[in-house]
Amino acid sequence: MNGFIYLLALSILGLILIGGYFHFRPIRDPAKAQRWWRNSIGANVALGAIGLLGFAFSTSQEALAASEAVTAGGDISVGLGLALLGIGLPTGLATIGAGIAVGTVGAAALALLGEKPEMFGRTLIFVGLAEGIAIYGLVVTILLLGRI
Repeated sequence: MNGFIYLLALSILGLILIGGYFHFRPIRDPAKAQRWWRNSIGANVALGAIGLLGFAFSTSQEALAASEAVTAGGDISVGLGLALLGIGLPTGLATIGAGIAVGTVGAAALALLGEKPEMFGRTLIFVGLAEGIAIYGLVVTILLLGRI
């Protein structure tokens, strides 16, 4: 399992080093730069994906091998643990979606406010609607918690 963690750390470190290298020594030829970036980022994504998948499979084997985990409050089975993990997914995924939406809508709102400051109220409504996506995920999670 440590090998996968080292692989992930190596991937992140490689991406940081490549970014630092090209910050100080940019490639002037656009075709060469595009090819180099595509290959280096593809290698980092592949290393990261292999490390994450390997880490997930190695830890899931340990979790499935143990029949039950005993806590102070009672017993938690593997099925209940996986159910709790699945219940947390709507909040996490909705939060990621809300972050993407607020980033896009907020950038457009700021661009509009630079030209027409009187549109502040309307842009605030659109940013609030985009943030509502996270609230929907939280409501779904609360409803699923009631079903356990």
